[in-house]
Amino acid sequence: MIDLRSDTVTRPSAGMLAAMTSAPLGDDVYGEDPTINRLEETVAGLLGHEAGLFTVTGSLANMLGVRALVPPGAEILCEANAHIARAELGAHAAVSGVTTRTWSAPAGQIDLEQIRALIAPDLGSYFVSTAAVSVENTHNFGGGAIQHGYDALADELDGLGLPLHLDGARLWNASVASGVPVAAYASRAAAASVCLSKGLGAPVGSVLVGSTELIREARIWRKRLGGGWRQAGVLAAAGLYALEHNVERLAEDHANARLVASVLADAAPGSVKPDQVETNIVVADLAATGKTVAQVVEAARAAGVLVGGVGHTQLRVVTHLDASTADCRTAAETLARILQ
Repeated sequence: MIDLRSDTVTRPSAGMLAAMTSAPLGDDVYGEDPTINRLEETVAGLLGHEAGLFTVTGSLANMLGVRALVPPGAEILCEANAHIARAELGAHAAVSGVTTRTWSAPAGQIDLEQIRALIAPDLGSYFVSTAAVSVENTHNFGGGAIQHGYDALADELDGLGLPLHLDGARLWNASVASGVPVAAYASRAAAASVCLSKGLGAPVGSVLVGSTELIREARIWRKRLGGGWRQAGVLAAAGLYALEHNVERLAEDHANARLVASVLADAAPGSVKPDQVETNIVVADLAATGKTVAQVVEAARAAGVLVGGVGHTQLRVVTHLDASTADCRTAAETLARILQ
């Protein structure tokens, strides 16, 4: 079975497993796990921040980061299909009392004019105040698109005294594809999260970075929400291994995604534009084929290929380190036969 539902389906390599089993351990709630401490310091340094916090998921890292920037009853602005608005089960409202307002743009891009029109930092006691703006880079439901206009938005927010939150679940994908160092993106944000369990191939974990004070508060809330863990250095070791061995190879996933997109574009013209596939996610619109995502997913599974969807007619294919170029070509050709 070729599994292209997500880059979260990767499994630890032999080298990663060896690193996990040999990691020095301690109790992280006491701050005594040396491998976790090294991971947090490493990621914070790479991203240009003072401190980091290892969390079990990117959703938890985002929740902690947003909570640190946005008080209960205030709002964060984000794109309409952003992960924090669409795929975190309303956690920011349900748990933190934070509301969202959104702009909508192709591929989830930054639209500075729309954001300017939405910002309402303080309109009195009858209106919700804007406390932060969130950007997702790369944009998952936008087909793995890299954010453009990022520095212009950061400059605008600096002038207004508003913090930027960066959901950098696939930030290393953005960096490898664009050539922009991860620190150039993350250092502009007051809080940024990055995942280790997607294209980098670790089995579990994300890291939230920010100021020492922000991370101190986030650590308290992680424990309060039940997210404290003990000898989790076995997991942190996988993240360190991933950072040492699996960053540059992300370019292979990007090339494989363009291969998939090219095959799908030939089979279903107009469904996807291969030259617009920047990283490892392909979102193909099947509306013109007369087929639904559910129909295609079921037929693909029967043929030995696992894919998913992000809408009734929007098929999503995600390449990753456990899917070779041959695997991706086979999967794409299988999907092409189904779509024709």
